[in-house]
Amino acid sequence: MMQRFFVALTLFMLSGAALAIPPYLYGDKVSGENIQAVASAVEGKLKGAGFKVIGKYFPRKLPGYGVIIATDEKILAEIGDLGGNTILGAGVRVGVKSDGTVSYMNPNYWYRAYFRNHFANAESPVKALQTRLSSALGEGEGFGGDESAKSLANYRYMIGMERLETSKSKLAEYDSYGEAVKTVRDNLAKGLGKTSKVYEVSMPDKKIAVFGVAMNDEEQGDGLWIKKIVMEESIAGLPYEIYVVNGEVHSPYGRFRIALAFPDVGMGQFMRISSLPNEIHEIMAALAGVAHTTP
Repeated sequence: MMQRFFVALTLFMLSGAALAIPPYLYGDKVSGENIQAVASAVEGKLKGAGFKVIGKYFPRKLPGYGVIIATDEKILAEIGDLGGNTILGAGVRVGVKSDGTVSYMNPNYWYRAYFRNHFANAESPVKALQTRLSSALGEGEGFGGDESAKSLANYRYMIGMERLETSKSKLAEYDSYGEAVKTVRDNLAKGLGKTSKVYEVSMPDKKIAVFGVAMNDEEQGDGLWIKKIVMEESIAGLPYEIYVVNGEVHSPYGRFRIALAFPDVGMGQFMRISSLPNEIHEIMAALAGVAHTTP
């Protein structure tokens, strides 16, 4: 009887482990003399596999690390059909390191979080993207934490923290989609909040758009806070996003977005950046044309 119990327990634990989904996957290492050379080699692989490269990001104060952002036509088509905040999944992020290390966002993880209840119907293009990425970049072990498929569908780090659709994500509302997009685009061009644009994906016919935002502040920028929580290896979690749906401007709230990108960070590590969610909210609010909107 006891033996059967331990066998059942072991099977249950192994089953749970099999269902765990990591946010990132390692690719094959590439050669290069520096981070720019490594990024160029990876960019060539992506383009050769039919991806469109739309941006590159090398965070200040984080030498030797970078992110390449690409798009996939089938995923964009799915996002266009679903609309709303699924636009957050438009950019396919690939991390690079000066030693040749390549990593990339795991589609099975990120699109479960962004497509949520629609994931089952969108699983085919997600799997196809996974196959294309692994073919282009290689597929090594997963890393960065793990979450169950069930938890990703309505993700939050812990009880009391925000989810994707928290009211705190809404920053501003305009009379039209065009006005909202122009506001964000113009403010990024001005560098408000010490930011700059990494990439943009806009679908005017669907009235949705997303911008990747580089946070360049010398004291609070991306490179610095990533080092504070010791998550440099998970560089493919950057950049942060601001997005438009119809006439509304949103940005995922920090306690959701940071936790989703770095789920294996302990509470002690999070406390090192406890003020960051509100600081990011203020920066994104400025880009949305609003000031002093701490929730």
